[in-house]
Formats: sequence, structure tokens, C-alpha cells
Amino acid sequence: MMDREATKDKSWVQDRFAHADPLTHSIIGAAIAVHRQLGPGLLESIYQQCLMLELQARGVSFESEVQVPISYRDTILDTGLRLDLLVGGQIVVELKSVEKVLPVHESQLLTYMKLAEIPIGLLINFNTNLLKDGITRRVL
Repeated sequence: MMDREATKDKSWVQDRFAHADPLTHSIIGAAIAVHRQLGPGLLESIYQQCLMLELQARGVSFESEVQVPISYRDTILDTGLRLDLLVGGQIVVELKSVEKVLPVHESQLLTYMKLAEIPIGLLINFNTNLLKDGITRRVL
């Protein structure tokens, strides 16, 4: 039965993100594995730690809590803004564990992408019964 579910998840990822790059597929596959094991309802920090372990086990390079510098009037400000994950130096991953993704969450992702000059981003909300309902991909 687990193989059948894994196949369904894989085909869903392929259908919904057919235009996406292989790295996006790897991130989503890792997130699905974490969600399948833990389910919804935990803190974002727990999902982040588990997703990092899953990405590491799959050989996917990433950085966590990456500082996002803001330049204002030729001064670099240390604002404390941090990306949850920067995967492969190419994809910003913003994690949530909220009842509902709000426009401010998507704005946060887009802002981080612009400031970091990374054109691809994923917003993953683990607090859903089906993880596919909690995944949003954005491209600048």
C-alpha cells in the first residue's frame, strides 16, 4: 500500500510541477516523506529539522537560516531576515505550519526571493492533511 501511495505522490508531483526543475521535484519529494512520517500539527522548526535530514539523506545540498541582507542608501543592514532554506543555491524554501496560508506568507516568500536574487521559491505548509494542498511554487 505504501508503494501505491508513493507512486500517487510521485505522479502528482510530476503532473503539477511538470514544468519545474529536478531540484524542485527533490525538495517536494523530501517534504512529502517528512509529512507522511509526521503528519500535520507540529511546530515549523520540527518540520525544518526533519526536512533538512531528509534532504541530506537524499544528497541534496542546502543552507539553513540564510541571512538576507537589505541594502539601503549604500548601506547593508542586518535586519535579522533569514531564509528557512536555500536549496542548491537555486531555490528559496519557506516553511510554515499554519492553519491557512495567508497573502502575507506568499509576500514573505516573494520578498525573500527578490532580496536574495533567487528566481524560484517554494512555500510549504505542513499543517495540511494532504501536503500537496500546502505547496506553492513561485517564479520571479
